[in-house]
Amino acid sequence: MMRKRTNGQRAFAVFNTLFMSLFAIICLYPMLHVICGSFSEPHLLASNDGLLLKPAGFSLEAYEAIFSNNVIVNGYANTLFVLIVGTSINMILTIVAAYVLSSKDVFWKFPIMMMIVITMYFQGGMIPDYLNIRRLGLYNSIWSVILPVAVNSFNLIIMRTGFESIPNSLLESADLDGANDFHKLLNIVVPLAKPTIAVIILYYGVAHWNSWFTASIYISDKGKMPLQVILREILILNSTDSMSRSDSSYNIGETIKYSTIVVSTLPILCIYPFLQKYFANGVMVGAVKG
Repeated sequence: MMRKRTNGQRAFAVFNTLFMSLFAIICLYPMLHVICGSFSEPHLLASNDGLLLKPAGFSLEAYEAIFSNNVIVNGYANTLFVLIVGTSINMILTIVAAYVLSSKDVFWKFPIMMMIVITMYFQGGMIPDYLNIRRLGLYNSIWSVILPVAVNSFNLIIMRTGFESIPNSLLESADLDGANDFHKLLNIVVPLAKPTIAVIILYYGVAHWNSWFTASIYISDKGKMPLQVILREILILNSTDSMSRSDSSYNIGETIKYSTIVVSTLPILCIYPFLQKYFANGVMVGAVKG
């Protein structure tokens, strides 16, 4: 039987609902402003000085300017390449390394884990990294933003912890059936660790999609730069002149900024719902067992 709520509990529920609703509006309005601004008429948007709850007029001029600009199209293609290839390399290396480190009979397991953990707190620095990239022949190459971050120590530890939560009796049964390590990894460990793997894919994917600093250092050719570096130039350096096809370059420049933000964030917003059901289970693995 449900207990009758007191007046204080009702008041708290009302206050909590109003507060969370206000908080949600504060968080969602900037997204609404950007979306509405991207579809607005440039001159109407420039004259608007209040809240933007719907597009000021309707125009696709900014999106036409974006997709007709070779720099942005190439940047989008470069980012998709980094996202797909980089995340694939990340997951292959992380899954294999986590499986090895989660095994009980690995020689020097503890010293190896300590060396991995040390890399989370101590790094060589920007200049040694830059010199290594040049000497390895990766400078001004798209691989300079993929290979140096092939394995993330934090993600590796989460993956290893997830693998360790799998009952060892399943692996012992596979040993009795004559299964080798590759069969155990692909047929037992990976299917049972889907929540953890989904979370790590999301971590690596978002990191690649949002990364711009590494590319701005190691890549000098504009045709090889990912979308995020170009987005930074548009938003911070205000370089929209090459996409402005009208006399009111400032007006169209504002809508180009908004539309570029929409285009650059839309893929992640589309991917996240498919991984959300695994996120709650997978993200708690590292908090339960270290």
